Amino acid sequence: MQTQLLEQLHSVKTMSIVGMCKNAGKTTVLNWLLHHSGRERVLGLTSIGRDGESTDVVTGTEKPSIFVPAGTLIATAKDMLRLGDITQEVLMTTGIPTPVGEVVIVRARSDGYVQLAGPSITTQLKTVSQHFFDLGADQSIIDGALGRKSLGARAVAEGVILCTGASYHMSMEKVVADTVNIYRIMNIPKAETLPEEVEGSLADALKKNGEAIVGGALTDSMVVPLLRSGLLRKGRLVVKDPSKVLLSTDTLDKLATRQVALETVEAARTLCVTINPVSAYGWRFDKDAFMRAMSEAVDAPVINVKEELA
Repeated sequence: MQTQLLEQLHSVKTMSIVGMCKNAGKTTVLNWLLHHSGRERVLGLTSIGRDGESTDVVTGTEKPSIFVPAGTLIATAKDMLRLGDITQEVLMTTGIPTPVGEVVIVRARSDGYVQLAGPSITTQLKTVSQHFFDLGADQSIIDGALGRKSLGARAVAEGVILCTGASYHMSMEKVVADTVNIYRIMNIPKAETLPEEVEGSLADALKKNGEAIVGGALTDSMVVPLLRSGLLRKGRLVVKDPSKVLLSTDTLDKLATRQVALETVEAARTLCVTINPVSAYGWRFDKDAFMRAMSEAVDAPVINVKEELA
């Protein structure tokens, strides 16, 4: 299982690791990837938000540290460099500001621990990934921050690892349901053709062509009236990327029932879903029941980070 999964994960040039919540197992997955990528492969590593600290600055809970092998390229804020213990070579400055200093790119000259605080917006992440490749990286990995579904955008990454776990909520049923909702959104199919742009509202476009391209976010308040009016039945909506879809599970189900095609201009694919059955806040799920429920709900490999990636 691990060998096959690694081959799949290595097949994409850019990858993001997205957590449903804090303590979902993102850093465990990242360390596993870094450990098993092999010394001959050069990885570029950055993060939206801060990561790698031993104690989460938001929740106060303990976190695993990020351990990188020598040769890894790291994009992080300048003030973070002193908090790691690698021997480092500064390769370039990027001009990208963060609250803790400009993002710089360094090469790890020794194995060791690092802390990350990287770019905050999509265009900056694309720029950093390109710098990695220019410097000889085989793959760019973006460690995602809480709630940043924009990491599922094809413009940022070709593939996504979606991490979820008991820390999200005490109810396993809610964890599975909400994770599946995000999974469905992140895996909306790519549009083969784009609808004709029509001046006016979504309703005007649907009346004219039975399809529409959505310029901004797609919300329940936009979609539900169109469903009630009948304009959307067997229609088609195209959004820029999955981060623009802010629909509830109920609305997604109604779109499917009415045979509405929901597509994206840009989309990454979810490479796997990881689960952590142990909450950082004191409760845990039955690991077998959690694995079974998640595996039945998504059509991607599901990995228990506490066991399979230990």
